Amino acid sequence: MNEHFDDEYVRRAQQEGYRSRAIYKLIEIQQKDQLLKPDMTVIDLGAAPGGWSEYAVKKLGAKGRMIALDILPMEPIDGVEIIQGDFREDDVLAQLLDLIGESGADLVISDMAPNISGMEVVDIPRSYYLADLALDLAIQVLKPGGGLLVKLFQGEGFDDYQKALKQNFKRVVMRKPKASRARSREIYALATGYKPQI
Repeated sequence: MNEHFDDEYVRRAQQEGYRSRAIYKLIEIQQKDQLLKPDMTVIDLGAAPGGWSEYAVKKLGAKGRMIALDILPMEPIDGVEIIQGDFREDDVLAQLLDLIGESGADLVISDMAPNISGMEVVDIPRSYYLADLALDLAIQVLKPGGGLLVKLFQGEGFDDYQKALKQNFKRVVMRKPKASRARSREIYALATGYKPQI
């Protein structure tokens, strides 16, 4: 608990009025990779409390679309379309696909993480299950050339997941933002240039 309150990024988020410290991870990746651009359609998976959506929507401009999805309720954010529900459920997925329509999405971002038990043998497979869900959804909704930013944990499953990304995207890079705690195995995969499998 002390680590949380002594955390520079927690303090900054409170001072700057952001919903969570996670926003600084996305800010740093954006500064490096410019993944968010005006007029894009972006889907934020596991969005609550909404820090990533809150930041991303400002980069998309008036013609952009930001769709946030989470099992947990979220306070409204100007310009963000929020779906509360589990996209593994058919009706929630249908609602999301309906919102996106035929035009598809340019980018899927996912900061989803399982409830951490502290046991690696449990936590790592759970985290890859969520990452697999994010990749499956991205394959369903992305336009050719689209991108996926997804949180991973280094451990068993990492190499296989990276291989799956490389099969579906032209470029895959790993990012470890400064706002990611040093002792955490958390890392972000940024996959761009989606190439639909014919």
